Amino acid sequence: MLSLLFALAGRAQNFELVDRQDNYSVGFNQLVKIHLKIKNNSDRAQFYTIRKSRSDLSDTQKGYFCMDNKCLESSVSEFVKKVDAGETVSLNFTVESGTQPVLNNIKFDVFPKNSPTEVIEHIVSLNVDERGQRSIYQSREIVINDVYPNPAQDIAIIDYKIHNDLLKAKVIVHNILGRSMGEYELPNDDNRIKMFVDDFAPGVYFYTLYVNNTGVLTRKIMVRK
Repeated sequence: MLSLLFALAGRAQNFELVDRQDNYSVGFNQLVKIHLKIKNNSDRAQFYTIRKSRSDLSDTQKGYFCMDNKCLESSVSEFVKKVDAGETVSLNFTVESGTQPVLNNIKFDVFPKNSPTEVIEHIVSLNVDERGQRSIYQSREIVINDVYPNPAQDIAIIDYKIHNDLLKAKVIVHNILGRSMGEYELPNDDNRIKMFVDDFAPGVYFYTLYVNNTGVLTRKIMVRK
């Protein structure tokens, strides 16, 4: 019996999901990236199945898997990814929040392709409302609040707090064509950045939060004159 328990424990530690976040809160017409970071702890390459096993997204919402700035069709609910020994692969499930208040629950299953019983389940709650919460991204290492004022005229402000001095975070503002309009580092010894938008043409822009060079969240900002 002890031998069996040790064998099962060893198999369970062959991979893990790291930096998991269980709850997200956004406003209407926003993009939120639910991160799935798979770490292969074994000594050989493995193929892992990533499956969206349950979702209650509404008709006004859309969700799709993305990796390396390439996204799959929203109809794809399962795919397989190779992860080398000791490697951590980052991907995300991007949700378009829609136009109605709703509380979504999305369940992901991750398991070695040939061992579906070694599954790790990840259940995520997504709260969509008119205001959203000021805290739009939170982990053990960083908390970032939504931009204000929005719409902005001259300056837009983002408050944040970093709990890990080794963390590197930044915000990049881009227009609807994807052109970068400004890049702002988030210093570890500060808790606020000011984004100057006074020379922006009126319209819709987006800002993306990058944590250790990985985009984790994209939200809309309006500029009005």
